[in-house]
Amino acid sequence: MKQGTQGSAGTTTGEAAAAAEAAAGTAGSRYRVPAQPAAGEADRRRDAGGGCESSARGEHTHGEPVLPRPRPAVQRPSVRGQVLAALRTALVTGDLRPGEVHSAPVLAERFGVSATPVREAMQQLAQEGAVEVVPNRGFRVVERSARELAELAEVRALIEVPVMLRLARTVPPERWAGLRPLAEATVRAASSGCRATYAEADRAFHSAVLALAGNQQLVGVAEELHRRAQWPLVGGGAPGGGTRAELVADAHEHTALLDALVAGDLDVVRALVGEHFNGAE
Repeated sequence: MKQGTQGSAGTTTGEAAAAAEAAAGTAGSRYRVPAQPAAGEADRRRDAGGGCESSARGEHTHGEPVLPRPRPAVQRPSVRGQVLAALRTALVTGDLRPGEVHSAPVLAERFGVSATPVREAMQQLAQEGAVEVVPNRGFRVVERSARELAELAEVRALIEVPVMLRLARTVPPERWAGLRPLAEATVRAASSGCRATYAEADRAFHSAVLALAGNQQLVGVAEELHRRAQWPLVGGGAPGGGTRAELVADAHEHTALLDALVAGDLDVVRALVGEHFNGAE
């Protein structure tokens, strides 16, 4: 993939930085998805628990009449994507707390959409290990331990550190300089004090660095591990800290690392990369 103007998975660095800045607005909106067209009566009945599908998807249906299976409603892909993004933000900020159980209809009402895209988004999160299905109730936010977080940090380091050190020896300074907007975006995001905003900017920077290796499978695996490392611990504690000062300190490691990469100082790169991953961000 051509770099300098290219970030992670086909996104320009300018677009990625703008997306990181825009996340602040999402975090402050109580994660409400923009209003969607009203669902039909059959769709509302199905979302409330009627029909033969909902009991298999973790929603209580005892005592409710069995209705004919309705024709599938057409859902715009953007709705599911917005719901998924909102749920991921809520996980990072702790608004969805470990151990809590949430049903798709209740979350749908909160987001102002039908239950279908919420179920789809929650199923995606279940595949990623963020939630688990609770029969006849909904989805439980997975409870994570400090040991799990440490294991994720170790796996991330095993994958990313060797790649960064190899890139430090082969990528010319001008291509590293092209990532400057993303590094600076992490500092601005950290200064906002919003974990969700910083999490987005942090992933964008790391993905852009790894994208220089030209291996999209590597970028995809690393992004998934990185996202899992940003979910809250049991009790709502934030991974790797979470105060404004801690976020700012972590963000400045990005700019210091980029300075060392541009200068070709491998010793400093090695030290900074080790320190960064020990901080589990």
